[in-house]
Amino acid sequence: MIYLQLFFSFLQIGLFSFGGGYAAMPLIQGQVVTRHEWLTMGEFTDLITISQMTPGPIAINSATFVGIKIAGIPGALVATLGCILPSCVIVTVIARLYLKYRNMALLQGVLESLRPAVVALIASAGLSVLITAFWGSEGKVIFQETRWSLAVIFAVCLVLLRKFKMNPIWVMLLAGIMKVAVSGAGW
Repeated sequence: MIYLQLFFSFLQIGLFSFGGGYAAMPLIQGQVVTRHEWLTMGEFTDLITISQMTPGPIAINSATFVGIKIAGIPGALVATLGCILPSCVIVTVIARLYLKYRNMALLQGVLESLRPAVVALIASAGLSVLITAFWGSEGKVIFQETRWSLAVIFAVCLVLLRKFKMNPIWVMLLAGIMKVAVSGAGW
């Protein structure tokens, strides 16, 4: 039964996650945290972090991680299969259709209308992760409970990425070093 739940949960994620990994985060959160309660919000945030640091798409890494946590290696295989199956089928069908109808105005209009929805999904996921990082996994924003050291690390990383165009890998390493330094200083 758990294998079917894993398969169908990640099949839904794979089927409806337009726009890539960041757009899939709210769907993954909805399935693994809210609906099935396989992970807490804190574990979900850790999952996103680990999925970012490992090679491959976020959704597939998440499926593998959740599958292993819930049902071992067979669970990881079933969840990963559920996640990639819709993409394989959809991409094959769309590639054929796109090659045939790529100059059609209606198709271009549909593609343009999906962009704002994808941006909204990415923003929603980013805000959820940001709130969890600064105020904890309960999702309550209480000014007095703000983790200011993490907010400063976030601001520094944002400046390094946007203003100085620093390589994201170096920014992640620097963020880790800053967190270790802040933890060592007792802030």
